[in-house]
Amino acid sequence: MYVGGMIEKELVAASTEPLVLSILSKGESYGYELIQEVKRLSGDKIEWTDGMLYPVLHRMEANGWIKARWVEMENGRKRKYYSIKKDGQQALKEKREQWTALNSVLSGLWKGQNV
Repeated sequence: MYVGGMIEKELVAASTEPLVLSILSKGESYGYELIQEVKRLSGDKIEWTDGMLYPVLHRMEANGWIKARWVEMENGRKRKYYSIKKDGQQALKEKREQWTALNSVLSGLWKGQNV
């Protein structure tokens, strides 16, 4: 039985792009910060790893949805910041419509059910 545990990896994978685009639509961010924000927003039910997130970020960058820039920190280390591009805003709009439609169908099916 599923009771308040982690979200299944297939759902996490399917939601990664809309989550990243939604967060970046509020301002630029770097990988670790994205990981921590999703963990916080999900109440610790979604835990991304570097190995999962960075290939998605690279694919989204190749798609022209996001852009990256390197910033040198005070300690001399570099950090890669990501921001959403115009095509990313359009992709987010489309993904939002898809997730809203899916949520509507499931909500309609589950209305009044004790699941």
